[in-house]
Amino acid sequence: MKHLKYLLLLLVATTFSGCGVYNFTGTGTIDAKTFQVNFFHNNADLVEPGIDRDFTLALQDLIMNQTNLNLVSSGGELVYEGEIVDYRITPMTATADQQAAQNRLTIRINVRFTNKKKETDDFEKPFEFYYDFPGTSLPTGTVLNEAIKTIFERITQDIFNESLAKW
Repeated sequence: MKHLKYLLLLLVATTFSGCGVYNFTGTGTIDAKTFQVNFFHNNADLVEPGIDRDFTLALQDLIMNQTNLNLVSSGGELVYEGEIVDYRITPMTATADQQAAQNRLTIRINVRFTNKKKETDDFEKPFEFYYDFPGTSLPTGTVLNEAIKTIFERITQDIFNESLAKW
């Protein structure tokens, strides 16, 4: 019986010895301690007031919630900056009487990421996502709020994955 306990303990130890450090956000070890998100200006041709502030805050919140990095206003080891470059609404499908049956809101954001500890991680690239809504609805009020929330959740997660999770 005593040998069975040692055998079981050895089996458990070898099972977990192959596992490295893992966390539920998917990031490996981050050697930085601070990050900074500069204000993302809205340079799109069609301007929706307030989305620049909303996006900047959404990116800050996501990084704070999924890492143990500290947000700083300047001198961050990881720096996120960029601009909203496109905000457009396009009809996707039409009805028999030439009315839009479905519309799509698309937002594209150009992001520059700088890692002062590891310059090979730096990048500049656009991130884009969309939200489809019925052609009978106007992109205002709750429709617009839901669309922007959905789009920003996806874009901020894509930025996080590209910069920190390396997916």
